[in-house]
Amino acid sequence: MLGLDAWDLATRTYKANFPKSDIITDFIENVDTVALGKLYRPDVLLTSPECTSHSIARGAKPGLESSRETAIGIVPWVKSMKPRWVIVENVNRMKKWNRHNELVETIEGLGYTVSDLLLNSADFGSPQARKRMFLVCDKEGATVTREQLLTVGNNAQFMANDIIEWDIPHPSKPLRTPSRAKATLDRAKRAIAALGKNVPFLIVYYGSDYAGGWQTLDVPLRTVTTIDRFGLVTWRSGEPFLRMLQPGELLKAMGGGGDHVLPHGSRREKIKLCGNGVCSDVMTAIFRWIGASQKKGAPQPPMAKRPR
Repeated sequence: MLGLDAWDLATRTYKANFPKSDIITDFIENVDTVALGKLYRPDVLLTSPECTSHSIARGAKPGLESSRETAIGIVPWVKSMKPRWVIVENVNRMKKWNRHNELVETIEGLGYTVSDLLLNSADFGSPQARKRMFLVCDKEGATVTREQLLTVGNNAQFMANDIIEWDIPHPSKPLRTPSRAKATLDRAKRAIAALGKNVPFLIVYYGSDYAGGWQTLDVPLRTVTTIDRFGLVTWRSGEPFLRMLQPGELLKAMGGGGDHVLPHGSRREKIKLCGNGVCSDVMTAIFRWIGASQKKGAPQPPMAKRPR
């Protein structure tokens, strides 16, 4: 197994979770794919090109075409390694990129059949609502739909409440303090007006939010990003207290936990790692479908239990 990323913390974290794997810390354009193709013949090539310049999280900032073009950079890897399966993951807005169809047609030109899907992790048992584009490409012509993936995915339902580390005494501070930003207090006010006192809830910081800047705990967490975005409001003696969600909680929201760890980096860096990740619940469904396709057997029954 081989993993590559330009960020050394990402490759170190990958190695910590998959100690038998090989890792390369570099930009894909700097790697000799021809040489690697002689060493590695993977069944699956899983790629997540840079999403920053596609994402709405940039707001009004213009995107960089050089960033978007990292998607085209996967083509030499496909040519050299010749995997049966190629998976491309990115934000939904990549479909609006003027070279999206070119990428699909290029992969098809290499002999692959491409299923172009939009998938929400919450539909696959993730405690997070994370909508992403997936290209699932098969050298032997198999296609897959969202509905087919749902039949082999995790059919259990998990909510934001399931990721909260209630048994760990994470420090929190009174919500109402002189230094607290007015926007934060306004969001909390709206939540308390809707829920009443003594009901925990989440405040949503930063990014585009069209639901008043807060959410209840009985629905999936909104999309985890690379910044410290979610604050948990709890109550003590009728007074609201606030703390930010911790990296371990965000890791659970990404489908991690259990054997998956974040052993390296600062708190901020661990949050960035989570925000850059792919929900394992969705990838589990894709790989289960791939496994069933390779065996040419019926799909396996869905798993209700997931790592906590």
